[in-house]
Amino acid sequence: MSLLWLRVAVLLYGIAALAVLPAALYDRPRWRHVAIPATVAALLFHFVSLAEMLNAAHHRLPVDTHETQALLSLLLALAFLLVYWRYRTVSLGVFILPVCFLLGLVPAFRPGQETTPFPQFHTVWIFFHITLLLAAYAALALSLLASLLYLVQERRLKSKSAPAGAAWLPPLETTDQIALKTLLFGLPCMTAGLLIGSLIAEQTIGPSYFLDPKVLLSFAMWLAYVGMIYIRRHSGLRGRRAVYLSSFIFMVVLAVWAANELSAVHRFTTP
Repeated sequence: MSLLWLRVAVLLYGIAALAVLPAALYDRPRWRHVAIPATVAALLFHFVSLAEMLNAAHHRLPVDTHETQALLSLLLALAFLLVYWRYRTVSLGVFILPVCFLLGLVPAFRPGQETTPFPQFHTVWIFFHITLLLAAYAALALSLLASLLYLVQERRLKSKSAPAGAAWLPPLETTDQIALKTLLFGLPCMTAGLLIGSLIAEQTIGPSYFLDPKVLLSFAMWLAYVGMIYIRRHSGLRGRRAVYLSSFIFMVVLAVWAANELSAVHRFTTP
């Protein structure tokens, strides 16, 4: 039963990791009512699972890698809840909850060398993995385009001899909102796509998946994406600097795609 409880906890960590994004980054405090209860429930299931796991192994402290990962994930989730209880902020959850999810994947779904209990993973979930990541890439490209249009319109308005051909461009505030809201749409898609991909990888490949060059670049891209949204929302970044920042993230995306040539598990080849 310990394995079942751990899998439930991992699922709840994934839900909390998605729910904390609008709560922390999009000024949607109602999502805290999803993220915090899901984390609390995950913590309880996780604690029961770890207690049963250690009791079945007849020791009180973790002695192997999987047990250590499970304990570390539990402590991180507990630390997040303590910070939330003390300071009423969920910002750290943007980083901690996905880590809890990833640390729990290996002990939950690859405790040994057994085959995957979900053979349909490669039919439905891989479709969601690809679709969500492509949606995130499309949102990033649209945001970059809107930022470029913002720059063009800004120069047009500042110029004394503004070209009439640029009069069709929307107002600066509209263009800036398009650039920001497409980013806000793309982040949950990227987060869900990476979490689903990690789950599939743990079922089929194992922990070595996380040493793959494309995987490492993908998580670096996610961190840069979060940083870009934070900077835009809290510093009012727009204009030329916003274009530079969006261009940098887009270059990271291109690097992720280029990493297919170095990846052992992400090559786009026909079977």
